[in-house]
Amino acid sequence: MRVRNSIFIICATLLLCSCDEKRVFDEYKSFDGTWNKDSIASFEFEQQDTTSLYNMFINIRNNNDYPYNNIFLIVEMLEPGNERAKVDTLEYQMAYPDGTLMGEGFTDVKESKLWYKENQRFPVQGTYKVNIQQAVREADKIPGVEELPGIIDVGFRIESTEE
Repeated sequence: MRVRNSIFIICATLLLCSCDEKRVFDEYKSFDGTWNKDSIASFEFEQQDTTSLYNMFINIRNNNDYPYNNIFLIVEMLEPGNERAKVDTLEYQMAYPDGTLMGEGFTDVKESKLWYKENQRFPVQGTYKVNIQQAVREADKIPGVEELPGIIDVGFRIESTEE
């Protein structure tokens, strides 16, 4: 019995210690299966390192209720002490041509890790803020989709590029 407990403790410790060594920041905002066009997923993080390179990602968890093959996002990043944000309008593929959702997951919930910025430095030290808003429009329609179904969580992740 002691040997079995010891093996379990060693395995659990190894799993916890070896996971996700590149993660610098990783946070999610939850939605109740629908993302309103006026709902902004906001993330704040402290950054002191201005010399290293980082990769940034937007993570989307969606389910089979998501009706589109792509998603449009407006992402703004505010630097510390700067009132002007850098704003990007981004499009990501969310489904294969046959309608099957892309992303990782064994159930109907899929997680897509979407590139936002690659090999980026943070120019100044301090608190950064990232705002993510959905901007999906249906074909041949000007107004955006008010309620985007199938979205469970929206996340923002920063990873170190160093091994």
